[in-house]
Amino acid sequence: MNTSDLTGKVALVTGASRGLGLAIARGLRDAGATVIVSSRKLAACQEAVAGLGDSPVGSAHPLELHVGKWDAIEPALDRIIAEFGRLDIVVNNAGIAPVAEDLASVTESLWDKIIEVNLKGPFRLMAAAGARMAAADGGSIINISSIGALRPSPPETMYAAAKSGLNALTLAFAQAYAPTVRVNCVLPGGFATDMAEHWDDEFVAKIVDRLPAGRLGRPEEIAGLVTHLAGDAASYTTGAIIPVDGGRTAVY
Repeated sequence: MNTSDLTGKVALVTGASRGLGLAIARGLRDAGATVIVSSRKLAACQEAVAGLGDSPVGSAHPLELHVGKWDAIEPALDRIIAEFGRLDIVVNNAGIAPVAEDLASVTESLWDKIIEVNLKGPFRLMAAAGARMAAADGGSIINISSIGALRPSPPETMYAAAKSGLNALTLAFAQAYAPTVRVNCVLPGGFATDMAEHWDDEFVAKIVDRLPAGRLGRPEEIAGLVTHLAGDAASYTTGAIIPVDGGRTAVY
């Protein structure tokens, strides 16, 4: 049996129009899943799906969904289940990560926006999707946090705080819908996504200088782990907080 085979499974990936989210969507699709590629802008989702091309095993479909909008989540889930018959996998990847060099100047509206997208939205999506999964055949929820939740720097204080909250939600939800719904969390470090294309050599060197891996991560290295966590090979893994950071958490 191929334990990475997701044929017949339906997966929702938020923030999937680019970067790690798109890589995750591709990985799940190529493992046989029907993947819902969602983000705030439908056109971006449609472009992402077109860019993925055809697959002999899985498929990808666009969906406009702003996870920070509480009342948008349940209708989106109902639409997915009505159209595809089920929902087996949810990847909470959508997030925003503004930095603030001057913490005293951070506005309340910026703070609220960061919490809305990185913490409030994932909570609501996990609660609503988990309830539906538990009432059906079970499922797998994978949260994409950040190594900043464990190794925060002052400029990323707000983002790190929200992601630390997401880690806590992972542990709680792993219990809430057990045993049929598994909930795990992946903490990426520095990855070579489209965002990294704007980083200069000095900044990249600062990131990788003390990493045992000696380089930035490749998006498919996150996608592979998420695909594993979504499948039967990880059926005994739940409530796990997994750094994928090139060894950053090993260095003090």
